[in-house]
Amino acid sequence: MKSPLRLRQLEALKAVADHGSMTRAASELGITQPAVSRLLSDLGDELGFALLDRRDGRLVPSQEARYLLPDIQRILDMMARLSETSRAITEKRAGHIRIACLPGFATSHLPSVVADFLRHRPGVSVTIEPDRPERILEWMIGEDYDFGITDSFEGHPAVDSQRVDIRSVCIFPEGHWLADRETVGPSDLAGEPIIHTRRDSGFFKALSDAFLTERVALTSRIETRQFTAACELVLRGLGVSVISELDAAQYASRGLQSRPFRPRIPHQLSLVRPILKPASMITLDFIESFAASLAPFRQD
Repeated sequence: MKSPLRLRQLEALKAVADHGSMTRAASELGITQPAVSRLLSDLGDELGFALLDRRDGRLVPSQEARYLLPDIQRILDMMARLSETSRAITEKRAGHIRIACLPGFATSHLPSVVADFLRHRPGVSVTIEPDRPERILEWMIGEDYDFGITDSFEGHPAVDSQRVDIRSVCIFPEGHWLADRETVGPSDLAGEPIIHTRRDSGFFKALSDAFLTERVALTSRIETRQFTAACELVLRGLGVSVISELDAAQYASRGLQSRPFRPRIPHQLSLVRPILKPASMITLDFIESFAASLAPFRQD
């Protein structure tokens, strides 16, 4: 059985074909002339035909070798691209990241983080898929996505998670009397129409408990899953809301005001990824960047 062809043999044949000289081919490849001669001799033995003819003092490919040269060029080009891609991956300049997130993140905080991350990584591409927490968990377990941003995560043996507590604030339109308060609590919101998250969410339960503790009725007006939807509704004068400061910050320039809510009720984010699927270096780099972007909003 003949030995498999080696890349260095193909490089030697291509170099001699380009330059017509063993000496110049050796110089291009950075090896000695005898080494080039040996590579070509071995290649000829393995292929079973002569590779070179001498004409007018130059070495030229034989008819059989000329037939192979286009394929050899394609192989060498492919290996060069593979080498460059490998370097780019090692240097975190290339790769693809699949991100699953809560719907609000897809249109608020996440795009700015992705933009900053990609600015100096032209070879990196990203997929962003928003959905509900239950679906994000399914994707993590199924290893369909590299990274997820979710809440209401209670843990799973196939999913690694990092919990981040985000401060909560009370939001209201410009000109609202709550702007005179340094902080806002349940007693300040007595009789105010409240726009809040779904009743089955952990965040609503914590908010409801805060009202119960102060014996203040929570006047429910609109229930919505997303904090961004709550912001839009508050802007339209339909009530006030208690939401993540992270989401409120996206609307500060649009006429939405906020004050810290007391008692502290953190919005519990979870940064998740599959445990059994090894994360690429570029994915780990992005997770680190995203976690760092949350630092200004973290509850101590």
